[in-house]
Amino acid sequence: MADMAETTGTTQDTAPAAPERGRRQAKVGRVVSNKMDKTVVVTVENTMTHRLYHRYLKRTSRFHAHDETNQCNVGDVVEIVSTRPLSKTKRWRVREILQRAQ
Repeated sequence: MADMAETTGTTQDTAPAAPERGRRQAKVGRVVSNKMDKTVVVTVENTMTHRLYHRYLKRTSRFHAHDETNQCNVGDVVEIVSTRPLSKTKRWRVREILQRAQ
């Protein structure tokens, strides 16, 4: 009986406190607009190869990201990570500011 009580107590202690999240998608881009409250617009540049001419093309994507403390300014280089939908257009969150604008 005492052995059973010990084993049940140890299984409860080893349970994780918080469930493990999946790996979040992360991107690095430049802030182009911070006129909204707690929201910034970040552009991410991606290079791809043209399938016929084999030349490099520069593609730009714009993402609305959540900036809780309104710290980002135009020109800052930031890292954004995917998150749950926060509004109609916001699916990203600013993780950190990598470089301040000059």
